[in-house]
Parts: sequence; structure tokens; C-alpha cells
Amino acid sequence: MLCPNDLLIISGEVTVLFDKSDVFLVRRDIQKIIGSKVKLETNKGRHKSVISRGIVANVYPNIFTVQLFEGTDPSRKLSFSYTDVLTNTVEITLCE
Repeated sequence: MLCPNDLLIISGEVTVLFDKSDVFLVRRDIQKIIGSKVKLETNKGRHKSVISRGIVANVYPNIFTVQLFEGTDPSRKLSFSYTDVLTNTVEITLCE
């Protein structure tokens, strides 16, 4: 039985259980780095990953956005959920 503070994420056949406070902590940590330059490594599956660089633009209740500064289109943004960070689908590294 799930507790009221638990969040259930189903990925294929694997069920992972996270506490809602874990998601809150990730959101709080990302709020602290709004405006900072970051490197994102996004896992695309089957040993494929994409590396992007940008600035953390906004933090919303369920997602956060990153403004990319690579390429010719400066208005390109990516959005990620906090559970992407918890499940290591996205790895965020601060750039100096």
C-alpha cells in the first residue's frame, strides 16, 4: 500500500517508488541555480545520450526549462520533469 507522500513511476515493467519530498528537494535545488550555465546529459536509451549546454530559465511546479545557447536558434528551450533528474534520465552539471 502506498503512503500519501509516495509517488509511483512506472517505467516499462519496473516500478520505482519515490517520496514526494525527493521531488520537492530536486525542485528546490534547481530553483537555486536559475540563471546559471549548465551542461545537460540526456539519456535517450540504448546507450545513446545527448549533451546540451544552456541556462536554467524557469522552474514550474512539475517541470523546469533550460534555454539552449548552442546552435543557430537562440529561442530553443528544453523542458524536463524533476523525476527525469531522480531517474537519471537527465544529469545536470553546473558550468563555471
